Parts: sequence; C-alpha cells; structure tokens
Amino acid sequence: MPDESRSADVEKLLADEKAIEDRKQALIADLLKQKEAAIAAFDEKLAKLGYQANSKSRRSHHRKAAPAAESKTSAKPEKKG
Repeated sequence: MPDESRSADVEKLLADEKAIEDRKQALIADLLKQKEAAIAAFDEKLAKLGYQANSKSRRSHHRKAAPAAESKTSAKPEKKG
C-alpha cells in the first residue's frame, strides 16, 4: 500500500508540474501577443506622424570590403625605370 500511495503522489506531482508548465507557456504566448499588438500600435502612431522605418539607412560598424585584386592594382601603380 505505501508503494501505491507514493506512486500516486508522484503522479500527482508530475501532473501539477505539467499543468504549471502549460500555464507558463500560455502566459508567455499571451505576453508575446500583447507585445506584438503594442509594437503595431506604436508603429501606426509613428506612421501618422510621418516616420518611415528604413532599415537600410542604418549605419554599420563594418567596413565595406573591396575585392583584393582591385585594391592591390589600383592602390599602388607600378614604377618602371
């Protein structure tokens, strides 16, 4: 009998843990939906003010790499003589 009550307790604990995890996932999904709605509303307000998001205009800290063959020949003219 003690083994049966232990297994029942373990099953109850696992069921409770699963219910808590499911609730946690549902709350996270709800928060993500609220965040998405808030961002969409903010974007609409910005659009009404005339702001247009242009991700290509952002500056980057990366330098544009020139092809190696072109940079060697055009940077240093050869001297003959």
